[in-house]
Amino acid sequence: MNKYLVLVMRTPRFDAAVIEPHKQFLEQLVERGQLQESGRFTDDTGGAYVIFAENLDAAREIAFTDPVHTTGSSELTVYEWEITTPT
Repeated sequence: MNKYLVLVMRTPRFDAAVIEPHKQFLEQLVERGQLQESGRFTDDTGGAYVIFAENLDAAREIAFTDPVHTTGSSELTVYEWEITTPT
């Protein structure tokens, strides 16, 4: 499994009603062992999360079912993420 960073940026159509379905979506990813971490940006412009998937297409398929994306409340960009540790 590879790690993918999902960058979530709110659009002008953002609706706070999508927050709870988004949290439920993330919880489902946790239950399936597909979510490493998630968090919001403190300036309320969006957030990010790290998921595990076989490849970039699979990661996009997962992320693009997120309610913040399907409702148009946020734009999602998915990046394959190679994490390096400073030495």
